Amino acid sequence: MTAQPAAPDVFHLYDTTLRDGAQQEGLRLTVSDKLKIARVLDDLGVGFIEGGWPGANPSDTAFFAAAAAGELELRHAKLTAFGATRRVGARAADDPLTRALVDAQTEVICLVAKSHDEHVFRALKTTLDENLAMVADTVRFLTGEGRRVFVDVEHFFDGYRANPAYALEVVRAAAEAGAEVVVLCDTNGGMLPAWMGEVVSAASDIGVDLGVHCHNDTGCAVANTLAAVDAGVMHVQGTINGHGERTGNADLITVAANLRLKYGWPVLSDEHLARATSVSHAVAAITHVAPNARQPYVGQSAFAHKAGLHASAIKVDANLYQHTDPRLVGNDMRMLVSDMAGRANIQLKGDELGFDLSDRDLAARITDVVKQREMDGYSYESADASFELLLREQTDALDPAFEVQRWRVLTSDEVSEEGDSEATVKVRVGDAVVSRVGEGFGPLNALDHALRSALETEHPDVETFELTDYRVRILETGHGTDAIVRVLIDTTDGERSWTTVGVGTNVVEASWEALHDAYLWGLHTRAA
Repeated sequence: MTAQPAAPDVFHLYDTTLRDGAQQEGLRLTVSDKLKIARVLDDLGVGFIEGGWPGANPSDTAFFAAAAAGELELRHAKLTAFGATRRVGARAADDPLTRALVDAQTEVICLVAKSHDEHVFRALKTTLDENLAMVADTVRFLTGEGRRVFVDVEHFFDGYRANPAYALEVVRAAAEAGAEVVVLCDTNGGMLPAWMGEVVSAASDIGVDLGVHCHNDTGCAVANTLAAVDAGVMHVQGTINGHGERTGNADLITVAANLRLKYGWPVLSDEHLARATSVSHAVAAITHVAPNARQPYVGQSAFAHKAGLHASAIKVDANLYQHTDPRLVGNDMRMLVSDMAGRANIQLKGDELGFDLSDRDLAARITDVVKQREMDGYSYESADASFELLLREQTDALDPAFEVQRWRVLTSDEVSEEGDSEATVKVRVGDAVVSRVGEGFGPLNALDHALRSALETEHPDVETFELTDYRVRILETGHGTDAIVRVLIDTTDGERSWTTVGVGTNVVEASWEALHDAYLWGLHTRAA
């Protein structure tokens, strides 16, 4: 096994979620969003937070103004302004966008510079010498203003492969002008890990500290970043959750976790690393981009186990099917319950939920019930609340807060102020039998109003229950309109969230079962 390289004396984790990540299709960040994300990034312990391009757009300019006015207090990270080298034929001191970088009042500035000769000719429409002068003049001006300057050499890897001598001249120009770090950018994301070492090594001969910025167009952004680290870079750029245009950037959480847990480098403290999962989910919530369940380290499925063979091994030692302890990154192991589950899965999942299923016969019986229900269309992988109700039924540990005697719902094409559907629910609550009618927009809404009305006198807590998501899947579509329907409902009481599942020959029947279980679980666990 090849030994990992020793950690450099200085190593930078540089986050560009607020700038490069914000270029993702469909993602738009307000100034308030950017302030919130910057605070979350600081909690992760990154060294640098690139806030955007002041002067280039009003939102980024307003963000830096808010930060300078005291609305952003960072404990760990250095806020960084991003910009470009001066315009062709101008002086850096006279360039308004260069001046805007100074006005942003950040200690650190990161400049993007062209390093691919074709981009100089066709994008800048200037000469190779003028591009070098633009780099040197801008770096000297900003360092003369007392700023630490990093230079992102754009399209460097493609530029090196096309014209290695010129790409290296751009790195040299930045270094000799006073750039602290020159960041080699795989802007088109076309590199592969095996190609990284030669290019990085060639640039390292110039004698300046190097960084790397990788896009994920080949699916190799994290691997390419680590390959560049192996070749000697001491500065890595990325975004939280891999946000960015096209296929995104290197996921900085994955890079940092690999460096900390696999290389053993102290790029984050144990305390900061343990916040990785919460940081990932917090950024997902602010950006309104749903978390990737299969994201390494921090995804909901990153340490989820479904196969019975895996579960049997995990009962002996969790590390037999896990590459690291999920708690180190603030995540947790999850046992999935499905038709692939064996007795070990059920026992481990029972342990998670507080049930002693050490009795092999009991565990085997519950396993058989689960497998049969999965064949009928149920899915307990994401419906822990329904699975807990099943365990309570099978272990005689369920004291239901109510019992439904009858329900009915009618829907018409006439829409009133109260909706288009009417539901009747008859339930036993304590010693009383209660019937209620509810109206709503659609059958589920009407059933929800009727059931809530029937329960609220005896169980006022139902007022806090709110359905937050509703998902329908048609099973066995070959049966046409006679297909089986599965419904998943997410519910919250403001403090907890839970998911229930229902299955039926129509969407109303399946929805009612999931709704019934949502109220039953919510009330039972509140009383427990």
